[in-house]
Amino acid sequence: MLRRIAPFVFIFALTTTAAQEVQAQSSSGLKARIEQELFTFGSCGEPLCLDVDPSLHGNHFKPALSSGNAAVIQFVTNAIGRAAATVPLSATSGGATFSFVGGVPVRTSTSAGPIFGERSQTLGRGRFFLGMSGTGIKFKSLNGAPMSALELNFQHATGDNDILGDPIFENDIMNLKLAMDVRVVVGTISATAGLTDFIDIGIAVPLVRTSVTGQSTAQMLPFGEGAFHRFGGDNVDPVLRATTSMTGSASGLGDIAARLKINFGQGETMGAAVLGEVRLPTGEEENLLGSGSTQVRVQAIYSAQLGTFSPHLNVGYLVNGSETLSDKILILGAFDNLLTDWATLAVGFEGEIQVNQTSGSLPEPIVFGVPYTRLIPATNIPNIQTNLLRASVGGKFTVREGTVLFANGIFPLTAAGLQPDFIWTVGMDFPF
Repeated sequence: MLRRIAPFVFIFALTTTAAQEVQAQSSSGLKARIEQELFTFGSCGEPLCLDVDPSLHGNHFKPALSSGNAAVIQFVTNAIGRAAATVPLSATSGGATFSFVGGVPVRTSTSAGPIFGERSQTLGRGRFFLGMSGTGIKFKSLNGAPMSALELNFQHATGDNDILGDPIFENDIMNLKLAMDVRVVVGTISATAGLTDFIDIGIAVPLVRTSVTGQSTAQMLPFGEGAFHRFGGDNVDPVLRATTSMTGSASGLGDIAARLKINFGQGETMGAAVLGEVRLPTGEEENLLGSGSTQVRVQAIYSAQLGTFSPHLNVGYLVNGSETLSDKILILGAFDNLLTDWATLAVGFEGEIQVNQTSGSLPEPIVFGVPYTRLIPATNIPNIQTNLLRASVGGKFTVREGTVLFANGIFPLTAAGLQPDFIWTVGMDFPF
């Protein structure tokens, strides 16, 4: 037993060390570095500041950071942090489950169970389950816009008349093309204990590493005569284009999840249960390791067992404790099928439906009133609801002493939010 627990002790030690390293870093986290380094050009030293006399035109685009345009930058960085905090956690139990009948353990499941969906069966009184998994994600799009070709437009500050475009140089636009490579790797240790035949409690502790590489190119787009707004040079020979880049990463504890499952009835062919989960904001939001808010989810679970075939239906509700995050309705349909005594196929479809509009939405187009009315989009990122649908397929393989190895792939079927092409997960479960 000590040999089986040793890997968990080792990874827990690594988790603690990484968390201490992040705590010891400077106060400028990864999120602040993105906002600072990818939007600062030339020698001015501040985002959207131009290398001309600040008393004239150098600071005219800086107010965009405190207006609607700031939502674009916040939307990008918040999406990365949320993605790190919402990596799917594996099921609360794996392998065989048991109940006691007349003091004798009786197996209540045939297969090794689903990978990410939940089954109604609980572990059984006195039984214990340890899990260890690794998940890797490389993000490719944000609301359908490629991460390699994001585009943002920043407007000039308005004058006393609050009409953008008067004087004429207020029609100038700072266009920014942004290419980002964002990767998240999560190692998770989970543990579940059977308090009774019908009640399980559990915890999942993620170790997150987020890495970001980005390059941005800003282009000033003058509207009238004269290059009043420029990154350098003068009116005769202005510098209208500038580039910058950044590379950074952070590692540490993610958002820890505490879980409770109660089985309300388990027969030979069907069962029902409820799962409650609380994800605590233990991951540093400023380092894009967590969401920065508490999340609570409750799921009703129905499972059937038809020979070697076990379908599952999970329906729930997710409450987000942040104004920038929407509550979600959760729906998951999954099945697992015992192919041989040692191999289980697990397939699932998961959906999330946004309940309410959040304050983190993207801004409306920029409206110019002079010399004529025109609209310029603030970004090429579509402003859509973050409804989610994805499919998963994987396998679980029982080896010696009941240890279960598993591998799984998740394929997003919608473009909403920050999305990869593929999410891989590998891991192992140790029932005791």
